[in-house]
Amino acid sequence: MLRLSALYRFPLKSGKGESLPQARLDKLGLVGDRRWMLVDEASGRFLTQRTEPKMSQLSALWNGAGGLTLSAQGFAPLEVALPDPDDNLRGVTIWRDTLRVPDAGDEAAQWLSGFIDKPVRLVHVPLERARMTESGYGQDDDKVAFADGYPLLLIGQASLDDLSQKVGRSLEMLRFRPNLVIEGSEAFAEDGWKRIRIGDVEFRVVKSCSRCILTTIDPQTGERDANREPFATLNNYRKQEGGAMFGQNLVNDGEGVLEVGMPVTVLE
Repeated sequence: MLRLSALYRFPLKSGKGESLPQARLDKLGLVGDRRWMLVDEASGRFLTQRTEPKMSQLSALWNGAGGLTLSAQGFAPLEVALPDPDDNLRGVTIWRDTLRVPDAGDEAAQWLSGFIDKPVRLVHVPLERARMTESGYGQDDDKVAFADGYPLLLIGQASLDDLSQKVGRSLEMLRFRPNLVIEGSEAFAEDGWKRIRIGDVEFRVVKSCSRCILTTIDPQTGERDANREPFATLNNYRKQEGGAMFGQNLVNDGEGVLEVGMPVTVLE
């Protein structure tokens, strides 16, 4: 039987993830997931572990009011309030998208600039300012916050086990930053799914996830793997048109609550 074996939320894009026993879904995926982002102060360009590996050591936990609690070794924790959706708007760029979103203020910017060691700003995306998903995939009204392209990412536990066996060591699921982990399927069974249901919510499986060098960063230490693993192995046996694929991007149709242990039904 297929079951939901883990739930992860990443409040700050490229920050530390948090494991959850349950989570609510809204139009943009898991409530509180990747609604915040760091940008270069001068250019407004988004920042991730690809260029700033130390972000893997930055804890930015979602609080019940929608704000963040920032913490990192050597820094006093900072509470960041949810900004007004129409105030202090800042132009930012994420991949090919440009948008205007509220800035979280100078105190958060100073704290994070000290951690990153260069001038940065913290921004938030409210629902009404969210981006559209990639044209040609999904539906015309599908939206996404600051995730790379889609609201949710799913990985089968058996797929990670298969990759770990090929690499020769046990790999942490958090290297791949999924929201949903499914147990009970064969390795890469998720590649063939089109629609699934978890609890009362249905999901469309819209596109495979192309992986990058970020997978080589140890989520515990922030250090890059000297042999470029597991990205090197993924390139050897999961290379397809568009990149080395691992995991599936999802869009949820409707809102609801997910809990670890829920059965998963493949509808199509």
